[in-house]
Amino acid sequence: MTATKPNQPDAAPKSLYIGAINPFALVEAIIGRKVEWNHAPTAEVISNILQCDYEELFDMKHESVLYAGLRLDGKEPEGAEKLPSREMHTLTERDMITPDFSRVVKLSDLTSIVPDIGGSKSNDLGETKVKHAYMFNGNLRLILEPCHSSALAKRTLSNSRVTTTINDLSTPFRSHNSSPSDKWTPPNAAWEDIACNLTFTDPTKFNNPVQGALGNSWLIAALCSVAWASPQSITHCNRSTILAAASRHECCSLSITLYSKGGENDAPTSTIEVNCEVPVNNSTGMLLYCRSSGGKGCLWPSLYEKAFAKWISSSSSSSSSTPSNNENNHPDITQTAHGDPIKAMAQLTDLHPQYFFTLHRTASDLLSLIRSNCANFRTVLPMCAFTHPTAPQNKKFTGSNLVANMAYSVLGWTTSGTGADKMQEQYVILRHPWGVTEPAGLGTSYTGLVTRVDSRFWSGADLIEPEGVFGLEMGVFREFFAGLGVAK
Repeated sequence: MTATKPNQPDAAPKSLYIGAINPFALVEAIIGRKVEWNHAPTAEVISNILQCDYEELFDMKHESVLYAGLRLDGKEPEGAEKLPSREMHTLTERDMITPDFSRVVKLSDLTSIVPDIGGSKSNDLGETKVKHAYMFNGNLRLILEPCHSSALAKRTLSNSRVTTTINDLSTPFRSHNSSPSDKWTPPNAAWEDIACNLTFTDPTKFNNPVQGALGNSWLIAALCSVAWASPQSITHCNRSTILAAASRHECCSLSITLYSKGGENDAPTSTIEVNCEVPVNNSTGMLLYCRSSGGKGCLWPSLYEKAFAKWISSSSSSSSSTPSNNENNHPDITQTAHGDPIKAMAQLTDLHPQYFFTLHRTASDLLSLIRSNCANFRTVLPMCAFTHPTAPQNKKFTGSNLVANMAYSVLGWTTSGTGADKMQEQYVILRHPWGVTEPAGLGTSYTGLVTRVDSRFWSGADLIEPEGVFGLEMGVFREFFAGLGVAK
């Protein structure tokens, strides 16, 4: 139900499935090599590995592998829903072998190789979609898009077709041959005590949580928002605790209290104890999932993600063959894929979640909501916002700055200048859970998006690491975001 007044919260949705896999972390895990997240050439590497044009990776309507396990629900307004496990398909290397097109001399030859390229077996190319057509040096160059139901399309990674590696690394679906008592370890990885090789960082430095190779931006954005606006709510492993555990040749542990708010991704209120073992890639030594922007010098982001996975899995681990809640030191972290960022902030703080959807509110209404939870241009209560699962009419999600079905931390607001000019542009300050803003030169920029945020633009800039922080003009925010919320 929509509120009658703009400043009144809307009814909480029955369910939200917010999240897109971080393509940078996913590609690193697949190829076993470090990639430069903020370099323009990395976009081509991502496109090649994930088998999708870069500009089509970030909108659910294109069914890219970043949304593995999700689909559009077809309702109005459109939302995301989980795919049933029976509709998820695992591709083998043989499945992904493409036909030999070297025999194609004329267009009609295509139908002899791929009879259903246009969606039927009538050997008619007339229904085949043309993605691009242009003249170059006297030649007409065409790029065709096979029908999604064609045999050729079924050889490509998508939201419902993944390799075994991606399935076990980034989706919550498990093999029918596995049992609840099976210990979970992601492919090409091992559980490592990251406190052992800890390099202590400046305790006054704000270390942002960075999402890993999993579609749980709802949780990572919530963690960042709580740490930003309510840092006293975050429990840390302190130096003395880590050193004391090391002297006893034990693994340091952290106790985290999480609060029940009902619905999915929830469990009874309890204090979860987790040790410092997290999945690490065997090839690179890098963390696979949530990590700190300060590297291995900060533990809490990884441990909170692990605690959340352990907590929400506890309600389904009642059988005697399954380790109890505080015995399972290696929980399946992929079970945190897709969720509700507004509820997550409440689960972390025991505050009340309030939802405000953009559909029936103006840009001024939304700015007023943000300002009412700020002091000196900074949020003083945890706030998150989430985008539409697919772009509104005549708009596009074309790059990694604004991503469909993604949760972002709301850090504050600002204006485009100083003085008494009432026509100043108003901006919301957001933080991307991938911890990166897209480099220039990819042709995917948005009007009204400011990627260089310093203290001259926003007074809170010196209090947070700049990676992933950007300003978005409120009119653009209203177009691309489906809602925002606060825990209070």
